[in-house]
Amino acid sequence: MLALLGDSVTTDHISPAGNIKTDSPAGRYLREQGVEPRDFNSYGSRRGNHEVMMRGTFANIRIRNEMLAGEEGGNTLHVPTGEKLSIYDAAMRYQQEGTPLLVIAGQEYGTGSSRDWAAKGTNLLGVKAVLAESFERIHRSNLVGMGVLPLQFKAGHNRKQLGLTGKEQIDVLGLDGAHIHPA
Repeated sequence: MLALLGDSVTTDHISPAGNIKTDSPAGRYLREQGVEPRDFNSYGSRRGNHEVMMRGTFANIRIRNEMLAGEEGGNTLHVPTGEKLSIYDAAMRYQQEGTPLLVIAGQEYGTGSSRDWAAKGTNLLGVKAVLAESFERIHRSNLVGMGVLPLQFKAGHNRKQLGLTGKEQIDVLGLDGAHIHPA
């Protein structure tokens, strides 16, 4: 699992448009390319650069990943090692390990402005499915369009009621040969 998120995660939490921090994965990448920090600008101004945008996915300074209790920012726990990493760095490590990823969230996942990079970046990080209590309609469609399966908890069930911590291994079964399409 890449992230365990709460309610009302907006497209700005998923794909921020604000300024790029020097010590963020996107900032490190830009410095490696010879870009001076004063020229970083914002994620919104770099939408044409997939390397920057995927490093910015889930990098909002206000996002709360419940796998790291009480912390804000785009970090997560690499479960096999217990190491705290940026969500981007953890996703790249999981890809190297051949581990498909899942994001779990609460109600109203993907609310806010329609931002296609919220789904594109999720896909580029290797997330295969998002399991949430509910989705914003356009973001749900964008996830489908990017090949990320939006799954919804059964009514009355959620991450808290099930006691999920983010350390679980979750297998999505029954999809072999299935014809999956948006409702």
